[in-house]
Amino acid sequence: MRKSIIATYILILSGLVFFVVGVLSAAGVVTPPTDITISNQGYKNITKGPVLFHHQKHSKDYKVACTECHHLYKDGKNIWKEGDEVKKCSVCHDPEKDQGKAVKLQMAFHNNCKECHKKSGKDTAPSTKCNGCHAAKS
Repeated sequence: MRKSIIATYILILSGLVFFVVGVLSAAGVVTPPTDITISNQGYKNITKGPVLFHHQKHSKDYKVACTECHHLYKDGKNIWKEGDEVKKCSVCHDPEKDQGKAVKLQMAFHNNCKECHKKSGKDTAPSTKCNGCHAAKS
């Protein structure tokens, strides 16, 4: 009788350990999306189509650091680090107006994307023609 009670406790404890390890492992794993569609939501005048951003290609193939795009500024310093929550850009960058040091959403994208593409020095990276990034307006 005593052996069966001990065996039951061991079985329950083992199951609990596996459950906790599984939950903690799953919570720490963040899988970035392969592609992101940057839409035009929130703009009064939509003049261009959306942009299909190849997230995985930029992060894995081109080795662009996460902090090149993702940021959270505190005292003028980007304190965002990989694994932190990723908020939509429009949380801080309003589509219609600058908010303090946060420029309008379109300018945030254009400044970041165009400058990075210019720095790459590659002819294949679009940086001056709208249709190099933007799909046709629907």
